[in-house]
Amino acid sequence: MRAKHVNQLISLAAVLLFSFSCFSISRMAQTSNQLTNCRNHILEFKKNILHLKNKTEQSRQELMGALNKIKDNIRQRENVSVNFVEREVDTFDENEAVPNTFEVLKSFLPHLRKVGRIYPDVIISKEKTGVSFALGVPTVQREDHGYLKQTLTSLVSRMTHEEAQDSVVIVSVADSNEDYLKSVVDMITKKFKKQLKSGSLEVISIPQFFYPDVLHAKHSPEDSQTFESWRIKQVLDFCFLMLYAQPKAMYYLQLEDDIIAKKMYFTKITDFVHSVTSDNWFYIEFSVLGFIGKLFKSEDLNDFVRFFLMFYKDKPIDLLLGDIFQVKLCHPGETPEKCAERNKQIRIRYKPSLFQHVGIQSSFPGTEQYLKEI
Repeated sequence: MRAKHVNQLISLAAVLLFSFSCFSISRMAQTSNQLTNCRNHILEFKKNILHLKNKTEQSRQELMGALNKIKDNIRQRENVSVNFVEREVDTFDENEAVPNTFEVLKSFLPHLRKVGRIYPDVIISKEKTGVSFALGVPTVQREDHGYLKQTLTSLVSRMTHEEAQDSVVIVSVADSNEDYLKSVVDMITKKFKKQLKSGSLEVISIPQFFYPDVLHAKHSPEDSQTFESWRIKQVLDFCFLMLYAQPKAMYYLQLEDDIIAKKMYFTKITDFVHSVTSDNWFYIEFSVLGFIGKLFKSEDLNDFVRFFLMFYKDKPIDLLLGDIFQVKLCHPGETPEKCAERNKQIRIRYKPSLFQHVGIQSSFPGTEQYLKEI
């Protein structure tokens, strides 16, 4: 009987052990499947991460490429160089309407009649117009020393914010030396960023085709023709700058690149012009030296330029300025005394001078000058 019970217990234990074994095997199979699925998920996740990483790297490279292009563009703009200088306002498009500002030149300079259009070679400009005053500063390279930065600093620093808004200073590079052109633009873009950004300072370069062939000929410094060519070119440089400035402002003030403006010069000019009761004035002198500090009404500039171009081979421009008064305003048969009296009424002189000439090294090679205002 006892043996029977023992056998039953053994059988029951065997059944339980078999059942547990089957259960364990089943669970192990399920766990193995889950592990396999988990491993597959991990592999897929790694694959996605790797793909995302590759895509991110590609995007990063594309972004870096775009940033590099932007940097290159900025660097090119800062270099301000197209052959020497970058054009912010470029030459006219073939189909673009051509301003006729410079067409008057063709009447007096026959070689320009073959030119389709006349315009500055290089312009750094916001195309500012509608202001009260345009200040013209022609510049050429001097042998040992330049005064342009000093001149511009005095001009722009001695204006109020409102005066700068109502004016434009135009630097006209009248030199064929490419290195000088680049040095001027580099200096201005570094030292006068604020004025360039606001449009109160512009830079133009006179194209070499503008000058007659006689000015392109080479002469020795001792040759009298060298001085003659320098004087002729100076007249033409002034005329080109006047024509460019004419549509920009109500008044045009002629300056040079080796002067210093006195404190509050612009305020004094504005106040004096407004105090002149008659509108019949010819020009106003704010300096007695040469062509410096002469203020013109812009509406009269074309007449002045025409006269200067008639006789540009004959006299310096400051002497021509006196001649135009004699030709246009002194009547035939009039006594010199009467003409001189009217001269005082329409050629107005402001005292004291608002501009001091500081240049010792002349723009004519090998020459020094010590002209000072009295």
